[in-house]
Amino acid sequence: MKAEEFDQKFDEGQEDIIDYLDLSQMKRPGHEQKCINVEFPMCMLDSLDREAHRLGISRQAIIKLWIAYRLEQRS
Repeated sequence: MKAEEFDQKFDEGQEDIIDYLDLSQMKRPGHEQKCINVEFPMCMLDSLDREAHRLGISRQAIIKLWIAYRLEQRS
């Protein structure tokens, strides 16, 4: 499909264009992942693990969630 056709389908909004996209190559600018190492005291890890288990999520997920919440509060 030519770009003009795709643009027309998008602009008209009458057809779902998602089937024309290669989502495997999709990236969200500014949301790339980077691995870091952080050291926590064991008592803090135990508390994190208990809370993560209570919520049914991973330790990494709860750390991300809490940091994101705190950063959002500062904005």
